[in-house]
Amino acid sequence: MALKATGVTCKCSSKNRGTFTAEVAIHFSGMEGVDRPIVWVFPQLLVCLDCGLAQFVIAERELDVLRYGIPLDDAA
Repeated sequence: MALKATGVTCKCSSKNRGTFTAEVAIHFSGMEGVDRPIVWVFPQLLVCLDCGLAQFVIAERELDVLRYGIPLDDAA
């Protein structure tokens, strides 16, 4: 999912932005999150190269895991 350079709005209002690939492991917080799935996402990051603000979009499939806490069916 591509991000447009206009997507990041930061306090420094810089136009100095870069797009990078990433891998992010999202964990549910607290002790109640210990038994919940880790959600791996591989987004494109849009980063302000002056202040460091970063933005990315999570795909619907992984977003559902965050919404409902139900692991992905790897057979899908």
